[in-house]
Amino acid sequence: MTTTTPTRDLDVLIIGAGLSGVGMACTLSTDHPELSYAVLERRQAIGGTWDLFRYPGIRSDSDMLTFGYGFRPWVGTKILSDGPGIKEYVTETAQEYGVTDHITFGRKVVRSEWSTLAGRWTVTALDEATGLEETWTAKHLVAATGYYSYDEGYRPTWTGEERFGGQFVHPQFWPEDLDYAGKKVVVIGSGATAISLVPEMAKTAAHVTMLQRSPSYIMTVPAEDPAASILSLTRMPQMVGYKTGRARNIALQRAIYTFCKAAPSVARRVLLGAVKAQIGRKVSLQHFTPSYNPWDERLCVVPNGDLFRTFRRGEATIVTDHIDTFTETGIELASGETIEADIVVTATGLKMQLMGGSAVYVDGEEVVVREKLLYKGVLIEGVPNFAAVIGYTNSSWTLKADLAATYFSRLLDFMATSGYTTFVAEGTDEDRDDVSVLGASMRSGYIARGDAVMPRQGKRGPWVIRNDYFRDLPMLKHARIDTPELHFDTRRPVATPADAAAS
Repeated sequence: MTTTTPTRDLDVLIIGAGLSGVGMACTLSTDHPELSYAVLERRQAIGGTWDLFRYPGIRSDSDMLTFGYGFRPWVGTKILSDGPGIKEYVTETAQEYGVTDHITFGRKVVRSEWSTLAGRWTVTALDEATGLEETWTAKHLVAATGYYSYDEGYRPTWTGEERFGGQFVHPQFWPEDLDYAGKKVVVIGSGATAISLVPEMAKTAAHVTMLQRSPSYIMTVPAEDPAASILSLTRMPQMVGYKTGRARNIALQRAIYTFCKAAPSVARRVLLGAVKAQIGRKVSLQHFTPSYNPWDERLCVVPNGDLFRTFRRGEATIVTDHIDTFTETGIELASGETIEADIVVTATGLKMQLMGGSAVYVDGEEVVVREKLLYKGVLIEGVPNFAAVIGYTNSSWTLKADLAATYFSRLLDFMATSGYTTFVAEGTDEDRDDVSVLGASMRSGYIARGDAVMPRQGKRGPWVIRNDYFRDLPMLKHARIDTPELHFDTRRPVATPADAAAS
């Protein structure tokens, strides 16, 4: 493979133009206009997850006052927004802050190498349109790629599936021309994707069956946010109103999570009581009664109870069972029941990976991310001048992405003021634990699968991942930068960026 473009040298190179990458770029362009930066995006559009997923009913699973950026108001009163609305919001944000002009699309990062000698990252990116490689160098590298594969979703294999005469569809790769009108559809899964798909597909399908191995906790939220509606009618400045509603929703998120963890039996009764009142007498509560406590897996939400209404009206059916085998015309369950299907939607989750699956090296040695600690939820141990954006698992992703961008900006400012050229976080044996940064208190499938690829969190101090906005806010936005765990150097590069790329 031949490199056909000259080396492009920058202060900061950001990988990914989704919610996290655009947020990071906006923060840097505002706080550090003196720095050069670029964003490499594999797809041909801004949006990341919200450009990739196109399935019917796709929407956020967090309220938009906290899922929106802290620095740019989400305008609207819907608690949960649809996917196209979120993509439009991220795209408009990039345009407003001048980020779009810094994005190079269609670039798949395949390798990132840090050279202490050059004091630079050398990033090899594949132009997927031409098949040619490019080289980019930068003083700092930011991974804003999320933690799942865009190329492959998680999908179990089932006995007899090759005999099925219908069509399999994974939500991550939804066919634009899929016609399910008048068809019998089975949606396999019980998470946020499945509960979004079922009500929407039930509008035109002959019948939809939601098939789950085990139930999830599902909570109804209003379609319209009362606080946002009231604030929109006042003469309060837009940003003040947005921050007021945002603070209220952050507190509410945290209160619900804390309540579920502190009093799980009471929380369970409250959640199941609300479900029972909405499903009616014809639908069994057992399909909505998990074996685990609330927030041991992510709590699913539905606007105005649309899922429950769909079941109550008989427009869809919910079945809790295990698949024994596929047949030519559908699915045979362990109980002996059969479900006929023309289309089977495998809403079974994501395949976990970091950095878009690309390799990362430090002075020639490959970084095994699973063996590294994560400092303050942002910096990977032993990897110089590198930051990773990993959002919350128990509240809106963007809350942590905003804090990560703020912290990284403060870190760059501290280095410039102090004359430092490099930073690296270093842990000790006493700091180490074998718990993934995704946590040990949640048992979702993607959490378990993520254990194989995600960094570790430590036993103490800045190595502990709290997933608590109110504790992370002072640590990332206000606390001192120069902690004992963070090492700085004033060494100047002795090789040029071109030399670094060549080596």
